[in-house]
Amino acid sequence: MAILTFLISLAGATMLLLFAVRMVRTGIERSYGASFQRLLTGARSPVQAGAAGVGLALVLQSSTAVALLVTGFAASGYLTFPTGLAIVLGGDLGSALIVQLLSFRLDWLVPVLLAVGGYLFVKTEAKKPRQLGRILLGVAFILISLRFLREAMDPIRDSAFLPAIAGYLARDYITAFLVGGALAFVMHSSVAAILMCVTLVQIGALPFAAGLSLVLGANFGSAFIPVWLSRGMAIGARRIPFANLFLRGSWAVVCLFASHAVMGAGLLGDPQGGQMLVYAHLAFNASLLIAALPVYRPVQAMMARLLPEPAAPETEGPGRPASALVPGDYASPTLALTNLKRELLRMIDLIDTMFRPLPDLYRSGDAAQIKAVQALDQEVNACLSGIRAYVAGIPEEAFSRAQLKTARDLVEYAIRLETAGDVAAARLSALAGELNKKGLRFSKDGWSEIVCLHEAIADNLRLASNVLISDDLESARLLNLEKTEVKRMERDSRKRHLKRLQRGVSESFESSDIHLETLRALREFNSHIAAVSYPVLYQNGQLLETRLIEKMKPEPVS
Repeated sequence: MAILTFLISLAGATMLLLFAVRMVRTGIERSYGASFQRLLTGARSPVQAGAAGVGLALVLQSSTAVALLVTGFAASGYLTFPTGLAIVLGGDLGSALIVQLLSFRLDWLVPVLLAVGGYLFVKTEAKKPRQLGRILLGVAFILISLRFLREAMDPIRDSAFLPAIAGYLARDYITAFLVGGALAFVMHSSVAAILMCVTLVQIGALPFAAGLSLVLGANFGSAFIPVWLSRGMAIGARRIPFANLFLRGSWAVVCLFASHAVMGAGLLGDPQGGQMLVYAHLAFNASLLIAALPVYRPVQAMMARLLPEPAAPETEGPGRPASALVPGDYASPTLALTNLKRELLRMIDLIDTMFRPLPDLYRSGDAAQIKAVQALDQEVNACLSGIRAYVAGIPEEAFSRAQLKTARDLVEYAIRLETAGDVAAARLSALAGELNKKGLRFSKDGWSEIVCLHEAIADNLRLASNVLISDDLESARLLNLEKTEVKRMERDSRKRHLKRLQRGVSESFESSDIHLETLRALREFNSHIAAVSYPVLYQNGQLLETRLIEKMKPEPVS
């Protein structure tokens, strides 16, 4: 019975730990996710990239999240292989620093975090304070889960079961290494897995030798997570997680045999305690980051040989995939709707390619770049024409009413996407050219506001893709909330701009028309992008038909 109670308590503490880590990461991503690309792509050297990875992992509390962000940006062409790999390895060191911070006994802080975090999350409506409350609650739950984990060990600490398992893992360090790897992969969180190992060593449930093997295995196992989660991405982007797996796995195996050989010879004395295990984890990740600096280029060449690019598919336009729609092919309604979504994703990818370089266009006014963005609008228009023709040809008798409605909703969203493309090509690009043709510049504050707005909308563009693919209600609600947040940002920027005019800021006077028109265009662009959330919200009863009060008392006639 004690074993059953222990397993239930252990499962509960583990699930709470995983939930808490995810809660912290979600809060930070929703508050500052739009700034991550600027942080990642701003690195100019491997050292800067490694430092960016450390900082990002400290913020996200997950090296896996850093690896997936890097893989996504590499797939879009925003990161080179050496920079991306340095960021991923820096992210692993950052997650090790998180383990150090969370390994301290901070139970006294839990009531404060719960009180402040709960108030911010429940009582405030503003985005940043609410997400800060989510983050504080998540940290509190992490500390609570670690306390539960320590308490779960109490009933069996003096039994024959735990010492037998601990003794076996201490003797068979290869098995302990494999168990640690499996634990990190199953939990999908190296921070959670290593915190568990550190806690077990702290309370004396495991000897240091077994804990070290588990931690090294967890470092190895955590490298499999981004490899697995990125399996659907382009080969060029997947080379980074595979290279990380190769370097981390090789270093972990070397450290495993070396450390046990040294401990077996008695050269390290008798290391004890969870804090010493945390130091070993930090040393492993720091040494890996330093040792990998000279070998980025050779590893890149090796990955290119092991993971060559596949033969290029038939394309339309330079390097772009052909349409997913086959005119007249309606044999399977489900497949037809899937192909419509694939074509919409192609439109989103084209619009993303048009939208992302806009800040650079505003700074440089490069005519060739502006023409390239405007040329992509023709491809977007062609996508819309293809989607319209495909849906118009659907035989209504072969589709259910729900399927026909879904197809019509997809056409409506395609029209919104085409309009968003027009905003980027005809208005924003033209404004960038006009700004530079007249030799004007925004004020420092004005430019910062526009960049922040652009980053938020770029983040919403990725979220719109997720809603289109998954029809997830929570993501649709979040996208609609972000639409409201963009409206607020645009309104606040407009007010601050008028205040700058009142103060007599010359740059604001000269660029006022372009600044205000840019704000209006960005808001309209975001509104079209967010429209993908409406069908999902409406189907789930989450969208009002009108915001007007239905009944009003007639005013008395005097």
